[in-house]
Amino acid sequence: MSRIVSVLRRGFTLIELLVVIAIIAILIGLLLPAVQKVREAAARAQCQNNLKQIGLAIHNYASANSSAMPFQLYYQRQNPPGIGWYPFFYTLLPYIEQQNLANVATGTGAGWGSNVYQSVVKTYICPSDPSNNAGICPTGATNWAASSYAPNYLMWATSRNYDNVNAIYQTGPRYNIGNIPDGTSNTIGIVERLSTCPYYGWSNAWAYPQDGYYWGWNSAGAAYGPWGLYLPMIAPPLRNYVGSVQPAHPYYPSTYHSTEQVMLMDGSVRGVSGAVSQSTWMYAISPDDGYALGPNW
Repeated sequence: MSRIVSVLRRGFTLIELLVVIAIIAILIGLLLPAVQKVREAAARAQCQNNLKQIGLAIHNYASANSSAMPFQLYYQRQNPPGIGWYPFFYTLLPYIEQQNLANVATGTGAGWGSNVYQSVVKTYICPSDPSNNAGICPTGATNWAASSYAPNYLMWATSRNYDNVNAIYQTGPRYNIGNIPDGTSNTIGIVERLSTCPYYGWSNAWAYPQDGYYWGWNSAGAAYGPWGLYLPMIAPPLRNYVGSVQPAHPYYPSTYHSTEQVMLMDGSVRGVSGAVSQSTWMYAISPDDGYALGPNW
């Protein structure tokens, strides 16, 4: 009887314990990639939803403004002072359930006034974007609220209208929502772009004014394309070169998903492979080149 009790009370040997630990480590190793994939799928779905909300806001804006679309930057002198300067993403605030935030800037003369520029808008932030600090730009437009998305300047900023008599200045689209020559389903309106490119000291602040005239294509605001129609960067390093791979560059669209998420002008969202050809990408970015998208779209 005592022999049986002693056998029952015997603990794990060292070898058995090591085997158990090894099995647990193998299981964790098998589970971690699956967990990471689930997290990335959820983050990608949230990013796609953000872009769809932006697309819906653009269409609702057009419905409320006789098919006209938002401007890259709009200014109208008002007396007494009202909003004055309207950056692109500020204009969309009432259409993404952020009317109260838009109202905060009333009377300041600018859509970024009264600390609106520091207000993080979740719809403008991709959960997979690692380049901001809780939605705030750590470089460039330091302490301004960030955006993980940027308007395609060929869609939003190729027409200028300056009425010096009435002090109305517009940098905006050449087309309305219904007459884009290449069609809404073939034209990219918004691209993903990391909220900051720390190696180059640039930011992607949603409220910062940016156009090709009064504020210039600067290193602080949200826009893609004025410097060239560069192809998307997929998961680039942030702060330094890794071998020959350059850090996230402000001239490029960029993402930490496996594909670059873009919003088309019909409001749909799709992922674009980093292997997309230059010609196909340029055809999708241009609203009026007349070319069909390539087979690798």
